[in-house]
Amino acid sequence: MKLEKTIQNNEGTIVDVRTPTEFHGGHATNSINIPLHEVSKRIEELKKMKTPVVLCCASGGRSAQAAFLLTTHKIECIDAGPWNAVHSLQS
Repeated sequence: MKLEKTIQNNEGTIVDVRTPTEFHGGHATNSINIPLHEVSKRIEELKKMKTPVVLCCASGGRSAQAAFLLTTHKIECIDAGPWNAVHSLQS
């Protein structure tokens, strides 16, 4: 699976699109917090990140929205769904 390989090999950049409060309550190791409502304003920053950009959130809804937006800007990304699933792959 591409997601598993990407995470286990530390390829790409993990971006958590939850709110800062949610992020501070727990997050995947080495993930960056860019709340969903900021993603469209930070496209240039996201374009400079190591790809694929691995997107996660609480349940998968917001990460799917972010993946759609990044894809429209031709940024290679993976919708990883819940952040704790990403975190469990890091172990």
